[in-house]
Amino acid sequence: MRTRRVVSGFMAAAMAAVMMTGCGLSGSGTKSAAAGATTKAASGSTTTTAAAGAATKAASGSSDYKVNEAASKDPAVKLTMAEVNPLDNTICGAMDTKFKEAVEAMSGGSITIDLQGSGVLGSEADVLDGMTGGTSTVDISRISAFALTTYGAKKSVLLSLPYTFKNRDHFWAFANSDLGKTFLDEPQELGIGVKGLYYGEEGFRSFFTIKDKVVKTPDDMKNMKIRVSNDPIMTAMVQDLGATPSPVSMSEIYSSMQNGTIDGAEQPVANYLSNSFQEVGPNMTLDEHTLGAMETIISTKSWDKLTANQQQVIEDAGKIASDYCRSKSEEIEKQALDTLKSKGINIVEVSDKTAWQEACKPIADEYATGDLKDIYQQILDMAK
Repeated sequence: MRTRRVVSGFMAAAMAAVMMTGCGLSGSGTKSAAAGATTKAASGSTTTTAAAGAATKAASGSSDYKVNEAASKDPAVKLTMAEVNPLDNTICGAMDTKFKEAVEAMSGGSITIDLQGSGVLGSEADVLDGMTGGTSTVDISRISAFALTTYGAKKSVLLSLPYTFKNRDHFWAFANSDLGKTFLDEPQELGIGVKGLYYGEEGFRSFFTIKDKVVKTPDDMKNMKIRVSNDPIMTAMVQDLGATPSPVSMSEIYSSMQNGTIDGAEQPVANYLSNSFQEVGPNMTLDEHTLGAMETIISTKSWDKLTANQQQVIEDAGKIASDYCRSKSEEIEKQALDTLKSKGINIVEVSDKTAWQEACKPIADEYATGDLKDIYQQILDMAK
C-alpha cells in the first residue's frame, strides 16, 4: 500500500506551507538566499536597481514601446513586485525585468515598479498569504502556475501533473488559448484576492543525482532518497518512480547532497546551473517530467487602484513579457546545457519517456477527476 492517500489528505496544508516555486522552487537557492539576505541587510529597502539593470541587458530598449498617452497623464502610482529568485541569470528574472521595463515605458512614467528579487520580500507562501489576505505591501508577484490551488483555485493543479505538456509549443498553445485565460481569471472570479496577468515558463524540470548514482531509467531511482518540496503531486511522483521522497528545503539541497542525506533532487536546467547544484550532483537526467509553468499575479486591491488606462498598460506589458519569455526560455536553457557539458557534467538524454510516463500516469488519474477531467483532456488535446 502506497502512502499517497495520506499525502493527498494533507494537500492543502502542505502546498500552503512549502509551495514549489518557478525558477528554483523556493525563496532562493543556497547561495542566492545568502546574497538576497546580504543585500537586504545592506540597503534596508532593497530596490534592486543594479540587479534589474543587469538583467535588462537581455531585454530590448524602452524606445521599442508605444506610450499609452492617456495613461501617461494619470496620477503616478508605484507598485512593488516580488520575485523569490535572483533577477540575474534566471528565466523568471529576465521576464520580470521585461515586464517592469515595458510597464514603465508604456505608461509614460505614471507607473513605476519596484522589482525586488532574491526573496527579500519573503517566500512565495508568505507573499501569497499577504496578497490573498489583502494585507501585503506586495502588489505583484511571479509565482508557480499552480500555487493558488491552496487558496481555492482548483484548475491550476492540472498544470503540475507529470508529463502534461509534450513540449514548449504545447504549453504555449494552452497559455495563449481561451482555456488558458480561464485559469488566470479563476482566482479573481472566486474572490481569492488576486488576478492572473500572464504566463511564463522556465523549461522542463529534470532529476539530478550525486556522483555515484546515475539515473538512466525509472528502475535506477529505486531506493534513492530524492528531495521534493512538501507538495503532494511531487511526492507521489517520486514514490511512483520507486524512490523515497525527502522534504528538504530548497536552501538545504546543496548541503544535503554534499553530506549524503539525499541522493538527488529536481530542477529546470538553468536553475540547476545557477544554484551550482552540479557541484554536488554532477549527473542530470533529462526526463523532463514537469514543465516549470509560472504566472504573474496582481492583488485585486492594487488592480482596482489603477485607472482603466493603466490597467490596459499592465495587460499589454504582460503580453510583451510573456512573449519575451517564450522567445528566450529555450535559448537560455540551451546555453545552460552547453555550459554544463563544457564543465564535464554527465547529461543523460532520455529519448524514450514511455516508461517514465507510465509510472506517473496514476497521478493524473487521481487528481484530474470530476469537472477537472474534461478540462485536463482539453489541455492534452492541444498537443501537436
